[in-house]
Amino acid sequence: MASETARQAFAFFTLAAGLSLLAGCGESETGPIAVSAIGGPPLAGNPNLQLLDAPSAFLAEAAAQGLVRFDSAGEIEPALAQSWIVSDDGLRYTFRVRRTQWADGSRVTAEQVASRLRAAVSRASRNPLKPVLGVVENVVAMTDQVLEISLRGPRPNLLQLLAQPEMAIRLDGRGTGPYREAPGPGGAILLSVPRPDEDEEPSPELPDILLRGESAAFAVARFAAGEAELVAGGTIGSLPIARAAGVAQAQLLFDPAAGLFGLAFTAAEDGPLADPAVRRAMSMAIDRQGLVAALGVPGLQPRTGLVPVIADELPRAAAADWAAAPLPMRRQLAERTIADLDEKPRVRVAMPDGPGYRLLFAYLRRDWRLIGVEADRVAPDAPAELRMIDSVAPAMLASWYLRHFACDTGRVCDPAADQALEAARVAPSQAERQARLAEAAAILSGATPFITLASPVRWSLVAPRLTGFRPNLFSRHPAGTLIAEDF
Repeated sequence: MASETARQAFAFFTLAAGLSLLAGCGESETGPIAVSAIGGPPLAGNPNLQLLDAPSAFLAEAAAQGLVRFDSAGEIEPALAQSWIVSDDGLRYTFRVRRTQWADGSRVTAEQVASRLRAAVSRASRNPLKPVLGVVENVVAMTDQVLEISLRGPRPNLLQLLAQPEMAIRLDGRGTGPYREAPGPGGAILLSVPRPDEDEEPSPELPDILLRGESAAFAVARFAAGEAELVAGGTIGSLPIARAAGVAQAQLLFDPAAGLFGLAFTAAEDGPLADPAVRRAMSMAIDRQGLVAALGVPGLQPRTGLVPVIADELPRAAAADWAAAPLPMRRQLAERTIADLDEKPRVRVAMPDGPGYRLLFAYLRRDWRLIGVEADRVAPDAPAELRMIDSVAPAMLASWYLRHFACDTGRVCDPAADQALEAARVAPSQAERQARLAEAAAILSGATPFITLASPVRWSLVAPRLTGFRPNLFSRHPAGTLIAEDF
């Protein structure tokens, strides 16, 4: 405990030093909106080859729109596609690409867009959305301005996937805006909206953005010193840093995000964790109510089920069958299971660094020790028996949760669940899809491949000037939505 207090004191003084360094060199209230996204330098990377962190995702949404995009409330609105039609059977989405240009002045064609969508679902793609885009059968340009996406089964929430930054359309590394990127001061990126050509549809009047990617400590310090008007990409790991800065409570906003927040068991053919009963015991022993109270996030609720209730997908998703039992009873049962083992387990838990994650691990280690299981925290890429998953769902799709535990992921799985998921993918009706998804969820619930703790925590620091900022389910806050239209 003393070492943890020392770390917190060191973090506080580091933050204070950052504040003093930044003071006096602020941005103008009428100048560009200064955005600090937590992560590395923002890069115009290829999401089919590498993951996008918060700065790169913000850049992608600003400079490389997809067919559709999210508005400030997380609802779908037109982007590259000016309109679309969904067939009565839900198997064909037809998009009309609006008249716009690439950065070099050439016209955007439907075939170029279709080609990049096909690349996202190709065999070689490592796009994180690929597992739930397996429903896409083909993407074909019908004319210079019209393309069609055909599906193997109806998918009402397809547009939510297409609005994600991983589905932004680029050509030779450049997008279609609405923002264009240019080097800014101190390694930042300046995002601005160019004046349209005479034959091009007018762009909305949007404020310039000065985007930085930096550590949570520097991002929060910059905000507290008035040098940033938005800090984006906050997780539970960095939340204590935001709270240590003492910013106004009204400026610390949380998204009502859905997704996976917990620990995935790595595949094990032998040893104690190969037994579902042991995995179940470790999940039962956790005091989720106490953990959520310690995290102190408004509205955050404990969760035990792998998939939350999703009206169109899994309307009767349930908590674990032991969830209603009192915690002392659950721990007694878990302790008996561990006591019957020949050797007490010692597990490695891979998770990112950060004060919030360290707090989380301290609670887990305490709860597991009570039933005879010892735990060590290791780096995210180190060998481990459990790995942290802290990920926001990109769409209201039960399959997104369940496919994290397919047998090709290297995690605990069940081939029968894979079969049910494949049947759900090509199900001809929503009722049939719901039945197959419920089957897969029930199988995986018995296998216990994952210890669900709660929903993911996503926070932002937001200055009063950003009147268009709205917390939303997908934790997406595109550049063009930050200031309301009457700014």
